[in-house]
Amino acid sequence: MSVTELSGDPAPDALAAAQTVRPGRQPTPFAALLTRLHFYAGILVAPFLVVAALTGLAYTITPQLDRALYGDQLTVAAVGDQPKALAEQVTAARAAHPDGTIATVAPGAGDRTTQVVFSLEELGEKQHTVYVDPYTGEVTGQLTTWFGSTPATTWLDDLHRNLHLGAIGRHYSEIAASWLWVLVLGGVILWWRRRSASRARTAHLLVPDLTARKGVRRTRGWHATTGVWLAVGLLFLSTTGLTWSRYAGANFGAGLDMLRSGTPELSTTFDGAPQPASGGEHQHGGAATGTADDPVSYDTVLASARNAGLSGPVEISPAAESGLAWTVAQVDNTWPVAKDRIAVDPAAGEVTARSDFADWPLLAQLSSLGIQAHMGILFGLVNQILLAGLALGLLCVIVWGYRMWWQRRPTRHDRRAPLGAPPLRGGVRGLPWWALLLGVPLTVALGWALPWFGLTLLGFLVVDITLGVLARRRRRPEPVSPAPAGS
Repeated sequence: MSVTELSGDPAPDALAAAQTVRPGRQPTPFAALLTRLHFYAGILVAPFLVVAALTGLAYTITPQLDRALYGDQLTVAAVGDQPKALAEQVTAARAAHPDGTIATVAPGAGDRTTQVVFSLEELGEKQHTVYVDPYTGEVTGQLTTWFGSTPATTWLDDLHRNLHLGAIGRHYSEIAASWLWVLVLGGVILWWRRRSASRARTAHLLVPDLTARKGVRRTRGWHATTGVWLAVGLLFLSTTGLTWSRYAGANFGAGLDMLRSGTPELSTTFDGAPQPASGGEHQHGGAATGTADDPVSYDTVLASARNAGLSGPVEISPAAESGLAWTVAQVDNTWPVAKDRIAVDPAAGEVTARSDFADWPLLAQLSSLGIQAHMGILFGLVNQILLAGLALGLLCVIVWGYRMWWQRRPTRHDRRAPLGAPPLRGGVRGLPWWALLLGVPLTVALGWALPWFGLTLLGFLVVDITLGVLARRRRRPEPVSPAPAGS
């Protein structure tokens, strides 16, 4: 089921336009329904997509922005021959920032500084990061970060996800992601059908017909062909965006758990059993004595991780309490990614558990890679350029779509209107019974899995039906009063 006026009564302008259409070009019920859905979604959801495209375009430049704004903190002035002991670097960070508990330590390598991240209750889910030159042991700066992101990246990330409105603002991005795939698939189908019906060359599916006269036909060509070129990328953005949205993302996570395809948990207990919820009374013989504030433990754990084959950038997470293992995770998110994790006894330096990315379920791997690509970091600069191109292309498609709406407006003196008329109503009434039998449950299921898609679709239906009822009342002839007797 999609947007359509179930009343089935066409508007006067639309009815007059339909009388001029050749019989051979009459749309099928499926095409009529899809056309009206594409029209309504395009007009009403496009503003959300414009905001998502603009904020996403701004986010693509965050790596370069970080280098420009925070280069002194993120990189070292000169690369030395041998880094100092991690214990010395952690001690320097603690001296510069005595408050809070150490949440993670990311050892620096090459021109990258070491990042010592502190958790503080007053910062909520944000942290305080101290940057240390690994070759000199000097503190290069301090920033308030969010899961490793700098303030500028965090600000742009919040802008893209929720417009700095918190949980309420996340609805906008979920609406955009919920409808983007519908608009893309619907547009491709409608364009293919139009090209097939007109027996146009196949090339015109991908190249606009520049011989078309100026006006709505030429604009439609640019709108449709650009959408076809961007289709795969836009479908990817819609899918990956939904996986971490508020409601659809929760349903996606529940589905992965049901299929046992979520990211595997890494046991930090020494008997391999899951960590108890209470934790405070759970102890084991021979438990580790290393704590987050014991600088020597970081060198022990890092050496164990390197011996276990964890190369490249890693992140060390001390145990939240004594008696549990520390976690070391690879954090190289560029292709080929390195995401292996191990649990290490900080006292003995022994690996107690391991989880390799290659052993993750396929859906968990694809979800992780998709998120990195959506953020523009999986393929480095190429990834950033592709995302920027998708954002700019989507903006062009939306502008051309609104331009078509404007160009299709009636301009005759007796039928002048400020905007174009919507497509004809009544598509649902022409559908075969089997299409309704399959379509209604499928639409309900989609509305449950993608709540904002279901709610907005229901809203479109209510508005559309209401407008249809009002249009019928306006066209209803006034009753004629009987003439007086004897007249």
